[in-house]
Formats: sequence, structure tokens, C-alpha cells
Amino acid sequence: MHLYKYSNQSFTVDTMDIDQAQEPDYESVKINYVGFVDPYAVEGMLILRGDDGKEFHMRAFSGEVSKHISSFVEKSDESAPSIYKMMEEICEQNEIVLVKVKIYESGEVLRANLYFTGKMDLVLRNYRASDAMALATLYNIPILVRKNLLKEHMEA
Repeated sequence: MHLYKYSNQSFTVDTMDIDQAQEPDYESVKINYVGFVDPYAVEGMLILRGDDGKEFHMRAFSGEVSKHISSFVEKSDESAPSIYKMMEEICEQNEIVLVKVKIYESGEVLRANLYFTGKMDLVLRNYRASDAMALATLYNIPILVRKNLLKEHMEA
């Protein structure tokens, strides 16, 4: 584990073996629906579905992020927003690629770990789940969700 300081904030980056076996308490999911909770497109919503049909409804994130995810799912010709381009450039400069994201609960909020491999393996921990979902969709990489979040089919 490495401790870094940027500005007045410090954060840790864990290095680890990215090829480790999938943890049994995580399930691979696909985005089944992207939309909005409200008619003004302020609050986004996703439905994630596992191979067994169980779902997780994710909401309470920016409608703007939901729009980005939707355009990535549809593979639209729109250019990715600058923040995603910046992430891509950082990865290229450091010869790493994002290979998977894991979504989990942390208290009352959803968080995500982002797994990178390449010149070195590293894990960025405790980031906003909605941003991680957008990156996973943009790069078409596996999305893993804690199994305890998945429920039988629910009406949205």
C-alpha cells in the first residue's frame, strides 16, 4: 500500500495481484436499464442484472452521469466528456488499463473499487459508484456487485 499526498488531501493506493480469483461474495452483472427517477432528469437510475436474473436498482446519483452511461451503452458517436478523456490519458501515460470495477455498500452509500493492470497492478478504493459504472460502461469491462445487494426481480 502506498500513501500519496495531493494538495492537502492524502489517499492510499493498494497494489495487488489483479488476476486473483473472483471473490465468492461478488456477482458479475450487466446494465439492464438506464434512466431517471424524476421527469426533470436530475436523479439517475440503473438496473443491474446478474446471470441468475437477480437485480440491483441503483439510484440517487446525478442525472448527468446517467446520460453519460446511456450514451456509452448505446455506443453513440458523442465524444466522451473531458473527465473520462483525462482518465484515459492518465492510464495511457502510466501504461495501465482499467479491467474491472466492484460495487459495494459503505454505510448508507454505494462505493466502488477500480482495478487497473498493465505496467503495474493497482486498486483505487472507495470512489463514487456512479462514476465507476460510467467508466465500466465506457470501456466495456466487468462490473461486479456484492451478492447481498442483488434481489429477486423488482418493479422499478
